[in-house]
Amino acid sequence: MQFKFSEKVAYLQASQIREILKYSADPEVISLAAGSPAPEALPAKELEELSKQILEEEPGIAFQYGVTEGYTPLRDEVKKILQKRGIFNPEYDDVVITSGAQQANELSAKVLCNEGDTLIVENPCFIGSLNAFKSYHVDLQGVTLEEDGINIAELEEKLKAGGVKLVYLIPNFQNPTGNTMSREKRKQAFDLCGKYGAVILEDNPYGDLRFAGENIECIKEYDTEGRVIYSGTFSKILSPGIRVGYVCAHKDIIQKIVVCKQVADVHTTMWSQMLCYRFLKKYDLDEHLRKLRRVYEHKTGLMLSEIEKNFSSKITYTKPQGGLFIWCTLPEGVSTKQMIDFCTVAVRDYKVAIVPGSAFSIKDTDECRSFRLNFSTPTDEKIVRGIEILGKLSKEMFGD
Repeated sequence: MQFKFSEKVAYLQASQIREILKYSADPEVISLAAGSPAPEALPAKELEELSKQILEEEPGIAFQYGVTEGYTPLRDEVKKILQKRGIFNPEYDDVVITSGAQQANELSAKVLCNEGDTLIVENPCFIGSLNAFKSYHVDLQGVTLEEDGINIAELEEKLKAGGVKLVYLIPNFQNPTGNTMSREKRKQAFDLCGKYGAVILEDNPYGDLRFAGENIECIKEYDTEGRVIYSGTFSKILSPGIRVGYVCAHKDIIQKIVVCKQVADVHTTMWSQMLCYRFLKKYDLDEHLRKLRRVYEHKTGLMLSEIEKNFSSKITYTKPQGGLFIWCTLPEGVSTKQMIDFCTVAVRDYKVAIVPGSAFSIKDTDECRSFRLNFSTPTDEKIVRGIEILGKLSKEMFGD
């Protein structure tokens, strides 16, 4: 049978990340293409013990329906943490627990954007959010991402044109580039969006994973009127599999998000929410985060040193101060097709999976000569071997 899909999804395609990750099923393939936390950084034993306690002590709550806003003890704990960080303002903000930050981002676009409204994103941008936004038929426009954040002049030009409802930013260790937005640009972006009446959706899944450099305040900390929606998650610090995130925003926005979440999934899994709450209450979150940062500092340093030692000198790359990713750029003159060919040859013939940068482009026609590496998921041995293989390929294709 041939199906006629709705216009909202007919043109959506599986991301190139997913296609390349299919090769990862081959045990011979070294995958540097994932976006998951380091397996050794996940508190598996602690979560196992807490899960046993939940199922022994409160199965009636864990296995039942919950309120859409989220498990109240967890919501209250998240509010405390965010208020301590200057992100939550009890006078006008509220919090709802979501099924990962991905849902927080998707629902934020859903409640604010009509078809045809302009939604501005960094270019390149996180593929998960791109597809979510595209499904609402917004006018998706990219602003060039520079080493210290989006190009402010471009942002203002697009805001001046009018019709911009939402500006989506990942200020800390951006996916896919690993870049961090400077304090100056954060303030400028916030002021410009206030001037032209746009709401900022600040996605901060990697902010807790800073292991170097100066800590920079979130854009939401500048907010005094509810113009910033803040999206966070437990995926990168506890477990991505439990699917627990949260969104902090003005109460009026949260009210609409709750209604839409009721339609989407009724509520986030109660067991997962209870697990997060018990972890926060039993363990020292700051000490846990310090342990994670030591893991990522080591793995980032290892990959960067191997890149410097093995890659063609014609390839440039970012040096992130946190997060999960390194963004590598092939020499001037290389086309998008050649970049994709490089990624394809790497996984097909050399058994090393990497992600072509075009997967993060706003439009299929956008030129891109970059690719993304993930340092968190592979073991040290696989990092060393994978980069050695990619280095050999890079010199064969582009010279020393």
